[in-house]
Amino acid sequence: MIEQWTPRVGRGRACQAMGVAPRTWRHRRQQAQGRGRVRPSRATAGPRKPPPARIDDAGRQRIVALLCTQRFADLAPAQVYATLLDEGTYVCSIRQMYRLLHEAGLVGERRRGHARKPSHVKPRLHADGPNQAWSWDISRLAGPARRDWLYLYVVLDIYSRAIVGWTVETTESDVVAKRLIAT
Repeated sequence: MIEQWTPRVGRGRACQAMGVAPRTWRHRRQQAQGRGRVRPSRATAGPRKPPPARIDDAGRQRIVALLCTQRFADLAPAQVYATLLDEGTYVCSIRQMYRLLHEAGLVGERRRGHARKPSHVKPRLHADGPNQAWSWDISRLAGPARRDWLYLYVVLDIYSRAIVGWTVETTESDVVAKRLIAT
C-alpha cells in the first residue's frame, strides 16, 4: 500500500497513514530485495563467547573472601576499592564487587556475628482487670499560631481503655513524661 501511495502523497505521508515509520518501511523493503544488513538471530548465532575480562570462579571466591576479611568487613566496596588502589592493587571494579557480594548473599552486613540478627519477640501485655497495665503516648497538636505545637501526654489503662492521666505542655520532654507517670 505504501508503494502505491508514495507517488501521490509522498513516502512520509504514506507511511504515516499506514502507521509505519519511514525508516522501518525502507529497512523492510531492502531486506525483501536482498539488500541491506541482516542481523543473525540469537538462536542461529551460536553460543556467546565469554567476555575477555571475565573473572573465573576461583577469582570470584578470592574477591569475596577479601571483602569479608576483618580488615574490610566494616567498609563499603567503594572504600575497599579506594584503599586497595592506594596500595597499588586493582582487584575489580566497585560494581563488580557489589555483584559478587550480591551473588554470595552478602550485600548487607558482612561482619562476623552480625550477619543474622536474632529475632526479636514483641512484648505482649495481658491485663485481666483494671490498673494492672498502663500504656502512654505523646501526640502533637496544632497550637494557637502557625508552627506552634502543643504536646498531649496521655496515660491509658490497657484493660478498660480509660485515661488514667494526661497533661498538655508546650515542649516534648522526658521530665514531663516522668512527672506524669509518677503522679
